[in-house]
Amino acid sequence: MIKITLKDGSIMEQEAGLSIYEIAQKISERLAKVATSALLNGEVVDLRTVLNEDCELQILTFDDEEGKGAYRHTTSHIMAQAVKRLFPEAKLAIGPSIENGFYYDYDIDGTFSPEDLEKIEKEMEKICAENLPLERFVLPKDEAIKLMSEKGETYKVELIEELPEGEEISFYKQGDYVDLCAGPHLMSTGLVKAFKLTSSSGAYWRGNEKNKMLQRIYGTSFAKKADLDHHLEMIEEAKKRDHRKLGKEMDLFFFDETAPGMAYWLPKGFTMLNTLIEFWRKEHQKYGYQEFSGPQLNSSELWKISGHWDHYKEDMFVLTDSDGKEQALKPMNCPNSIRIYQSKLRSYKDLPLRFNDVDVIHRNEKSGQLNGLFRVRMFRQDDSHNYVTEEQIGSEIKNILEIAKYLYEVFGLEYILTLSTRPEDFMGEIETWNKAEADLRAVLNEICGENNYRINEGDGAFYGPKIDIKMKDCLGREWQMGTAQLDFQLPQRFNLSYIDEEGNKKTPVMIHRALFGSFERFIGIITEHFAGAFPTWLAPVQVRVLPISEERHGEYAKKLVDELKAEGFRVEFDDRNEKIGYKIREAQTQKIPYMLVVGDKEIEANAVGVRARKEGDLGAMPVEEFKKKLKEEVETFAR
Repeated sequence: MIKITLKDGSIMEQEAGLSIYEIAQKISERLAKVATSALLNGEVVDLRTVLNEDCELQILTFDDEEGKGAYRHTTSHIMAQAVKRLFPEAKLAIGPSIENGFYYDYDIDGTFSPEDLEKIEKEMEKICAENLPLERFVLPKDEAIKLMSEKGETYKVELIEELPEGEEISFYKQGDYVDLCAGPHLMSTGLVKAFKLTSSSGAYWRGNEKNKMLQRIYGTSFAKKADLDHHLEMIEEAKKRDHRKLGKEMDLFFFDETAPGMAYWLPKGFTMLNTLIEFWRKEHQKYGYQEFSGPQLNSSELWKISGHWDHYKEDMFVLTDSDGKEQALKPMNCPNSIRIYQSKLRSYKDLPLRFNDVDVIHRNEKSGQLNGLFRVRMFRQDDSHNYVTEEQIGSEIKNILEIAKYLYEVFGLEYILTLSTRPEDFMGEIETWNKAEADLRAVLNEICGENNYRINEGDGAFYGPKIDIKMKDCLGREWQMGTAQLDFQLPQRFNLSYIDEEGNKKTPVMIHRALFGSFERFIGIITEHFAGAFPTWLAPVQVRVLPISEERHGEYAKKLVDELKAEGFRVEFDDRNEKIGYKIREAQTQKIPYMLVVGDKEIEANAVGVRARKEGDLGAMPVEEFKKKLKEEVETFAR
């Protein structure tokens, strides 16, 4: 008999030799039907796994993230089997589950058309209806190579050849389809209930542009058709909200082949960018931050000291100056911040010392990874590097998270905090790490409440633990936003010091932190979150004045425009000879918060006809009353 400790802490005593699936059946027939995989002593495993000793066990379903992975990984195998039936000449590469879905790469002549995807889906439905059991088996390395060679699967052979001698090589078989795979997988193809192939694209083998271009098919699957339908609706909604599309339609920004990965900010978009930066700047001034600006181009010597030259050079734009010396456009601001710190002797009385900046930085991202404002080569990070004593770590992190809380509340954004702890390749003393992690946990417990934040064990930076901010938008998508990272290493590499109370030199701790992540990426995210309908205080145009007749009402309307501009509001004047209905519809398309309609009645009463983007027609309102309303709205959300 063996003891099995379940998720709720209860213990089952069962005879050795039963599979996890059989254990699930003993717990509940319903659980066995919806189980996808399991956590065995913390490791995700197959339901076919046999238990022979005491263990901790959690049965996973589609409701668990790891459970979704097994479900979708099985769907990728079903897709690959369908492709092999329809396109026998296709060679298989890899087909993992990913966030919200799965993909599989194929070496095939030509590309997959939308019609091909429909045919593949139909064949997948047949495979699911056949309810083929998935059978796992293992082979020695030479036999595994022989099997895949006989099937002409050259990419699988390459993967097997790279495996170390003696390592278990597992395969999964479903009907006439066999695939090299570590699993885990569902018990049969009939358990996959709802799926959809969403797109196809080119993808280099192993992500290396020097390798052959393969064809990748993306898809997703769910345990319930209603959930799949909802997901597909969200995808369609996301397409409507695509920031690249809205950025062009609203005259905010665009991208051009003359500068890949670098946005052209149009006047309206640049106004919004500057408004966001100014808002960020004012908030940080209240907390004692000091803004600086540093060089765009730094000698390679600086990057060698920081370690970026050895670890990050491929992602930097490297130049040679007139003296033949190598320099690089800065991909981050920390070394320049350090030089500012080193510019004078520092005392314990100076700490915490907070240096923030919004300098442009450049990263040589691969062209295939560029993605609108989400992944660019030139951007402005909402950066700060804070220098503290070890005793100040907890209070400084709390201070940072208080700022983050307000910034996110202004936009009505939900977020969760994640603590990433010491990785295996950490640098420094373990005692220092333990104290730093304890400080971060204490702050998170105070701010979030115990267990109301996530923990990523071993995912900290090699130089220190960190807290990441993950935001969820109105479509339920999660975005990695800001971060606060403790760094014990760069201060040592640059010999940073301060004089303590006893006159001794000590090394400060450095906190790398960004709250939006970058202004460009943040604007891309909130453009999609708000579908371009930005809060009034941030909107590039807050008011558009619409005279019904330019001849009769233009003078009054122009005077109104000048008054509003004089009070700092961002106003447009639509004096075109068009019908008022057309002007209103166009202003709504541009998602302008307020439209002021001016006609005979409004002139007579020194008023305006107010139409709000959200509420629609608000009726006539005295000019001064509207100014007061607008001012209160702007100041409330951008104190």
